[in-house]
Amino acid sequence: MITKNRYRLPAEWEPQSGVQLTWPHAGTDWAPMLDEVLATYEEMAREIRKHEPLLIVGPPTNDTWARDHGFICLVPIASHLAPRLLDFCFNGWGEKFPAELDNAINRRLYDEGSVQGEYASHLDFVLEGGSIESDGRGTIFTTSCCLLASHRNQPLTKEQIEERLKDYLCAERVLWIDHGQLTGDDTDGHIDTLVRIAPDDTLLYIGCDDPKDEQYEELRQMEEQLRTFRTLDGKPYQLMRLPLPRPIYDTNDRLPATYANFLIINGAVLCPTYGQPDLDQEALRIIGDAFPDREIVGIDCRSLIKQHGSLHCCTMQFPTGVFHA
Repeated sequence: MITKNRYRLPAEWEPQSGVQLTWPHAGTDWAPMLDEVLATYEEMAREIRKHEPLLIVGPPTNDTWARDHGFICLVPIASHLAPRLLDFCFNGWGEKFPAELDNAINRRLYDEGSVQGEYASHLDFVLEGGSIESDGRGTIFTTSCCLLASHRNQPLTKEQIEERLKDYLCAERVLWIDHGQLTGDDTDGHIDTLVRIAPDDTLLYIGCDDPKDEQYEELRQMEEQLRTFRTLDGKPYQLMRLPLPRPIYDTNDRLPATYANFLIINGAVLCPTYGQPDLDQEALRIIGDAFPDREIVGIDCRSLIKQHGSLHCCTMQFPTGVFHA
């Protein structure tokens, strides 16, 4: 039995041993725009390699969203223990899309020796990496609209799901966010599109200033709920509000563009931009204020958002001891 005093889920800004990218190919939904998205992936790969090793997963895969099919890794508190590699079920965000090949990636990586640690199968429980955030000190943030969505873990109740999260992730508590799903989001409201954790008990979150925007009220209610949250020490979180990109459409459908979908790596933060220079620069400045000791790098994610994802969705970081290039 794994006890909470042996492992923990690290915060993303803690030291990393590498990042995983699952590479686009002609057998994925990227086929009509493969050259365009490959250019974005190549830019992501170059920037990651400046700071740490990179693991690239090639075909055959259903898709490329490493955040949601990748290992969720616990780090040991005792030095004699190995990292714990949690392999959860990825089912295409509630059986919306095929996922059987993506769901087999982790076991293949482990069997091939590409990652090191203690493998732990939780394939009877659906959990995507983009649906959780950790402060590294026992608090997990998630969204009720995602974890309670249909075709994931029914008939488990919210209370039962929370107990499993605390058990599997060695957490003290779960804070549930009940508002904020973006229009066009296939994930049912992943937290990495809405609210991100930064050092010093800081929450970076998406806000909207236009009352006519269809997302305004949901994001306003989310902001109000964040103001009620307290740390384990009983203190309010420091809130830093990110702008919402102006609407981006694919034909008539709005896409879920968000500046919250950034990736923290060793020495840098890679941030999505959307060809909106004023808002892009504002978002980069705010994220830089939250991570003053890191290089802030903007990456144009207008290709990625056409498939309803962005930079963080495409990547999965590994903590120290998991990946050796």
